[in-house]
Amino acid sequence: MKIALDIFTIFSVMAGAFFFLAGTVGLLRFPDPLTRLHALTKADNLGLGLVVLGLLPQTHWPLDTIKLIAIWLFALLAGATVGQLMACTARRGGGQPK
Repeated sequence: MKIALDIFTIFSVMAGAFFFLAGTVGLLRFPDPLTRLHALTKADNLGLGLVVLGLLPQTHWPLDTIKLIAIWLFALLAGATVGQLMACTARRGGGQPK
């Protein structure tokens, strides 16, 4: 059973890393700030969720599980807040492709 959990962890963390990479590619390739922001926030939220999901079977105490989930939720909240603030700023500045 331990080997199956380790394999699940490896694949989940690798999938999360793939989404982090995809978000970075979207940040570099999309033309305007709003689409860059959209690609980055969506991919990073999903990537972090997959990393946390992969790490959950490796925890030994319930408090560690709660900490991982709290980190993920706080990162979701912070990402949404910062994304909204950056989108409002880009909208005010024109948000035109460069």
